[in-house]
Amino acid sequence: MKRVVFWFDVISPFAYLAFERLPEALVGCSYQVDYRPLLFAGLLDSWGQKGPAEIEPKRAWTFRHVHWLAHTHGIPIETPARHPFNPLPLLRLALAAGPNRRVCEAVLRHVWRGGADAADPARLAELTARLAPAEDPQSEAVKQRLRDHTDTALQRGIFGVPTIELDGRLFWGLDALPMVAAALQGDPWFDGPAWEREGAPRPGLVRARRG
Repeated sequence: MKRVVFWFDVISPFAYLAFERLPEALVGCSYQVDYRPLLFAGLLDSWGQKGPAEIEPKRAWTFRHVHWLAHTHGIPIETPARHPFNPLPLLRLALAAGPNRRVCEAVLRHVWRGGADAADPARLAELTARLAPAEDPQSEAVKQRLRDHTDTALQRGIFGVPTIELDGRLFWGLDALPMVAAALQGDPWFDGPAWEREGAPRPGLVRARRG
């Protein structure tokens, strides 16, 4: 049985869609999942990028595309009333309460179903009571675990969410799920030269940053 690591942040609608699709996409594969919350903003800061919601035309396209993908996959989705929002309390809650599939499902659906404010204190209190975490989500130990997850993700070269890790390989995004399934099923492509060759650095034009 293979171990799959599902790296995610609840702020990402693609992470929600990939989470919902994962069991169906990997039907017939032998695997177990380790769910790893991380702070997407920490990845963006480290790689010097803006999030999709920080660029208005990209934000508009992203949410249209997300709702189309949800429609085609038959996954219920409603964009939260406020986005972006601060995901830290929900990420820490997931860590303090699990994070197993039941917990991650509850936290992701809290954000992406119903269309309410994901950061509303009353809703967060209700979710916390329902999940009954074994640790205080606001404890320094839980906060440090989230920082450690984000740092580990950066060390492994993770730049976005969702990222699925399998046998040291990283697969990014909802549309990579069929590729993960193929790797789990032993597709011989992964033993060929393309993976290493196409991931190797190569010379090219470097765009100067405006300062």
